[in-house]
This record gives sequence, C-alpha cells and structure tokens, in this order.
Amino acid sequence: MSAAVLQLENVTREYPGVPPVRAIDGVTLSVQPGEFVAIVGASGSGKSTLLNLIGTLDRPTEGKVRIDGVETGRLRDREVAGLRSARIGFVFQQFHLLDGMSATDNVATGLLYQGESRRHRRRRSTETLHRVGLGHRCDHTPAMMSGGERQRVAIARALVGDPAIVLADEPTGNLDSKNSDEIVQLLNRLNEEGSTIVMITHDRELAARVPRRVSLSDGRLVDDVNLARQR
Repeated sequence: MSAAVLQLENVTREYPGVPPVRAIDGVTLSVQPGEFVAIVGASGSGKSTLLNLIGTLDRPTEGKVRIDGVETGRLRDREVAGLRSARIGFVFQQFHLLDGMSATDNVATGLLYQGESRRHRRRRSTETLHRVGLGHRCDHTPAMMSGGERQRVAIARALVGDPAIVLADEPTGNLDSKNSDEIVQLLNRLNEEGSTIVMITHDRELAARVPRRVSLSDGRLVDDVNLARQR
C-alpha cells in the first residue's frame, strides 16, 4: 500500500472554557492516494474543526497530522503555509472567486506561490478548465456564469497545482439539485482520473454517492464505510 496522503493520529482539539470544549476527540484517520472520502456529520459534530485541522489552518491540541508524509507539528508557520499551498487544493461552498478576473486568471491564482511565469500559469489554467468541462468559458468572469460553473472554476483552481489532496468543504451547499448532481459527478470522475479527494458535508445522501464514508459525531469518528473495499 502507498504512503497515506493524509494521516491523523489520535488528534484532539480543545478550546478554552470551563470546562474546556473538546471539538475533536481522539480522531485517527488515514486516506490513501486515489481515495474519495466523504466526512459526514450533523451541525456541531466537529466537521469544521476537523476541516481546519486537515487543511493545516489550525493545529491540534494533541496528536499528529501528516500531509503527504510530512508531520505538520514539526513545521514553522511559514513552512506549514508553504506545504498547504503546494500540497492541498481547497474547494469552498462560497466559491471565493475574484469578480473582476476571467476564469483563466482565477484558476491561475492557484499557482501564484509556485514561482511559475504568468504565461505558464495561464496555460496550465486553461488546460485545467478544459478538464472540468469549462474550456468554452475561459474568458468569462464569475458574474457571467451559473453557480455550477463557478464551482467548476473553483474546482479547477484547486486542481491546477496538482495537489496531493483536494479538500472540498460543502461543495454543493450553494447549488440547486441539478448543479449539485453535476458537481458530484465531476468529483467522482476526477477521482477516477487519480485525484485524492476529501469532502466535508452534512448531506448523507450526497455522502452515500462517495466510495468511502466516514461519520463524525460529537468530535469522534463513529463509522467508516468503504464501499470500494466491499466490491
């Protein structure tokens, strides 16, 4: 088996209080290259905290987080930021696109910290937009696109740097049912092409369409169903 691209070892995250609030409680989780994992849980289950820990936006109170084999607890803040920009692609519910930029330039922002020329960034951006089915929208701004198209641009931005893992936070949360279905189909296709994806969602129907489903409750992992292994 290949080395895990994401590994959490007995991770706990507490926040100050009387008594302290334990948002994540002893989570151990491993994600292998090429997996598509949905982390599902109700509001207050700890999903947002776990997202921040996986994405290296926060550090655990106890335990270890490894991204692509690198233990983040041993890194300085600047080194963690470098690891995050190079090895994690983010997809957010709110898209977070720049209104005045074309789709090509929005996607190219995903390469700003990799030291590539503007020409090379734009070429890779265009290639990735074609990969998500938006080759015909390269010159369009977000205002000229539907919600589903904007999320495809956001997915392309997450993919363009060839990250070890794509972290998707409620990627269909702002979409209607038709566009949600298309985004899930796209994520499954990208996974079949080799992308490793971890999706955070409260939607159990959505999670049921993903090969591996991990359930979170009160900060603890309570279930881990891997359909790929059962086949």
